[in-house]
Amino acid sequence: MKDFRELKVWLRSHQLVLKVYEVTAKFPQQELYGLTSQMRRAAASIPTNIAEGCGRNTDPDFARFLQIAMGSGSELEYQLILAHDLGFIDKIQHDKLMSELIEIKRMLNSFIQKLRVTK
Repeated sequence: MKDFRELKVWLRSHQLVLKVYEVTAKFPQQELYGLTSQMRRAAASIPTNIAEGCGRNTDPDFARFLQIAMGSGSELEYQLILAHDLGFIDKIQHDKLMSELIEIKRMLNSFIQKLRVTK
């Protein structure tokens, strides 16, 4: 069993969740159960799945949870586009969050490839 808190990708994705919560706190109240909730769940799903995968006994199991985290990242990527297009976040916030998310997805992809090679 690996300690997820030691993984750089987990730490960066956790920091992204905190930023998403901060940004979505300023969304319109009527979006609380809509886009706000969806973005928060998608963002939190990334480090959550990394943590759960660390608790698995095999590299293929871990890789499967990293794939799920990657899917959540793609979901969040679209939601960031939507939030920007709806005017809920400005270009600077959008670009900053998107840049961090893309880097996290690259890290996840690299990790997945490494786990698949070692199986």
